[in-house]
Amino acid sequence: MSAPDGSPVGAERSIGQLFASATTELSALVHDEIALAKAQLKQDVRRGATSGGAFTAALVLLVFSLPMLNFALAYGIRTWSGWNLAICFVLSFAANVLIAGLLALIGVVFAKKAKKSRGPQKVAASMKQTAGVLQNAKPHPRAELSEDRAPAAIEAVARSQS
Repeated sequence: MSAPDGSPVGAERSIGQLFASATTELSALVHDEIALAKAQLKQDVRRGATSGGAFTAALVLLVFSLPMLNFALAYGIRTWSGWNLAICFVLSFAANVLIAGLLALIGVVFAKKAKKSRGPQKVAASMKQTAGVLQNAKPHPRAELSEDRAPAAIEAVARSQS
């Protein structure tokens, strides 16, 4: 097993290596946060587009198909039941309104989902939390070094590894 910079775990690393490793990991974290924000924003836009499409489909259906559909349906009901023609026209109109209402309901459901989604706000809060943690980070205090781990010995080991 090795650290992100390729050095073995448990091996002494220099301050520069630690700083480079932390910078790399922080950069990866920021890139991942941005990718998450983009993905959530894309999903919100897709929900909004679906909502708009459903509303448009409901309007188009109601406006352009009513005359032809009403006549066909009314005459079909009249042929099937023998009722008064006026009642048949009212029934055909009610069927069109019902279908348009269902499409509008679908549009409302998707609009509420798009409005409730807090994807970008969650990512922004997560990034602020990460920045807050990094601002409050303090260096870990070093324990007293024994004689065999004196700075000269550590420096010699660091030179031999690089």
